[in-house]
Amino acid sequence: MAGFSSRVEAVSISGIREVFEAASEDAINLGLGQPDFPTPEHVRAAAIDAIEDGAVDGYTSNKGTKALREAIATKHERDNGFTVDPSNIIATSGGSEALHLAIEAHVDPGEEVLIPDPGFVSYEALTRLADGTPRPVELRDDLTMDPAAVEAAITEDTAAFVVCSPANPTGAVQSKADMEAFARIADEHDVVCLSDEVYERIVFDGAHYSPAQFAETDSVIVINACSKAYSMTGWRLGWVTASHDRIERMLRVHQYAQACASAPAQYAAQAALSGPQDVVTEMVSAFERRRDVLLDGLEAIGLETPTPSGAFYAMPRVPDGWTDAVIERDVVVVPGETFGANGAGHARISYATDVETIKEALERMDRATQHV
Repeated sequence: MAGFSSRVEAVSISGIREVFEAASEDAINLGLGQPDFPTPEHVRAAAIDAIEDGAVDGYTSNKGTKALREAIATKHERDNGFTVDPSNIIATSGGSEALHLAIEAHVDPGEEVLIPDPGFVSYEALTRLADGTPRPVELRDDLTMDPAAVEAAITEDTAAFVVCSPANPTGAVQSKADMEAFARIADEHDVVCLSDEVYERIVFDGAHYSPAQFAETDSVIVINACSKAYSMTGWRLGWVTASHDRIERMLRVHQYAQACASAPAQYAAQAALSGPQDVVTEMVSAFERRRDVLLDGLEAIGLETPTPSGAFYAMPRVPDGWTDAVIERDVVVVPGETFGANGAGHARISYATDVETIKEALERMDRATQHV
């Protein structure tokens, strides 16, 4: 039998999926990273109308429909304080493909990508699949990423660094000063800042800032998606925003790997970005209530938890054996080490579920904690 590439042998199945597969069918799942709300009605209707009109029967432009890219450009100006030409946007199959394009187009074999530790599992895996070398950067005690730590880690082999705010798995939100510093670091050191902004709309404390607001060169690449803000994980519609030269290189990867994003999803995304935004506000309010219930419960159990200012994850510090004990009691949480070596001693808990379910899970966590 023929062998396998060293790239694919360097990665494994996500530890998140391993936890899901080990859990019973009746377990309370606090490991899933997706909202439990339905996709907004007007968004689904836009896709249905496009299907019935025959508008989605063929390929779109490789970059996506012009109308969608114009809606994305308008969104960036409205929400993020920077302007982008719609021609410098590629609609992708979720934020995951956008990350893949950016790393493939900017990382040569052996070059380094600085990633938050703990951080989203795809950062390390996609770097390895590009024959790059992931370099973890330890987070502050509040689980935010320190610009000084990033700058100190840069070497002549560094191609890029990843910033995620609000962050998966921590829920941490970077300050405006941090984002200004990340933009400066990318500009001065001539490295790419990959800004993962998929959770940008889900902020409870403070505000979201994009380093693209502050960059003086084309050093920042913005990754985003409709998945979390509009409860559209299954639609697989994201995008990448960058300079003309960077977009043209990423397009070379995209056109062969994907051709174009799903046409029905593009029409749905256009409606999501251009339509009423009150659905987002309502979801965020619900997540904040759930966060507070979870934090109060974890405190009562005796677990120290940095307060997540965004997304829908909390990452308490837990004793040895705690995660296994909780999973044995049919509550799915993800071991912190899944997200990097510095995640050890933590667990990621998703509160993208209803309050009553969270309360039941907390009771089981309490019983588990008493037996650890």
